[in-house]
Amino acid sequence: MSTKPVEVPDRKITRDDIENKLKELQGEVTHQAEAVKMPAIAIAVGVVILSVAVAYALGRRKGRRRQTVLEIRRL
Repeated sequence: MSTKPVEVPDRKITRDDIENKLKELQGEVTHQAEAVKMPAIAIAVGVVILSVAVAYALGRRKGRRRQTVLEIRRL
């Protein structure tokens, strides 16, 4: 693990410097979050639809196996 030397500024760090840097970082994070948001929503919707379809198919199969067959014969 390598460490980079810390740069010491020639002047004092002011509150405005910190606020500007935080706003810059927040802008980057917001941009990245927006880029990931739509694919994540699409994946979530796909997973929900797939799980509902699997539950339906398994329930239908189980219902068919337990279905009673009634045979009536006339004498």
